[in-house]
Amino acid sequence: MLIKKGAEANLFLEDWHDRKVILKRRLSKGYRNPQLDINIRRFRTIHESQLLHDAKLAGVSTPTIFMIDLAETTIIMQFIDGVQVKQILNNLPREDRILLCQNIGKTIGRLHKYGIIHGDLTTSNMVLTPNKKVYFIDFGLGEHSNAVEARGVDLHLMRRAFQSTHYKYVKECFEAVTRGYSKEIGEREAEEVFKRIREIERRGRYIAER
Repeated sequence: MLIKKGAEANLFLEDWHDRKVILKRRLSKGYRNPQLDINIRRFRTIHESQLLHDAKLAGVSTPTIFMIDLAETTIIMQFIDGVQVKQILNNLPREDRILLCQNIGKTIGRLHKYGIIHGDLTTSNMVLTPNKKVYFIDFGLGEHSNAVEARGVDLHLMRRAFQSTHYKYVKECFEAVTRGYSKEIGEREAEEVFKRIREIERRGRYIAER
């Protein structure tokens, strides 16, 4: 059953060997050379699978990968039974909302500490399970990097997600994320990233004003 259509891939909820799974199938692009197209899709399928695996090794909750089908450029992975953080964050009691955002910040810090950039940090790509565990999903835009710029862009996107979807709680949510992030990655490294976020925001304002 198709559950999400994307620009790069479609997601299907299926039964596979008596368990619910997600099939992520990358789409062919008709404007690309056919051989280039399949090479790109295979590379991105392998790359995302590696990032999911590496994040799990770092102690971050991510879906377990059951199989990779390179012929179909498809990842078969664990279905996470939970709710997107996007859907519930605004309705949580303030204390629960702040605690959840601190935990999200710690998780981002852990990813960055292990050289993993998510690339699309939005509350749509975080799933809260009934036992309060937060799973990070969709590493399709991710990369391996320890660069301050990449870390800054990752967190800048997180703030932008709060501004667009949780605008009433931007300040308290992002402050909670940064507290959790600092505890995980260390105050000195965190401050370098926060400085870079401010630089990124200044660059954005400069471009907007031109």
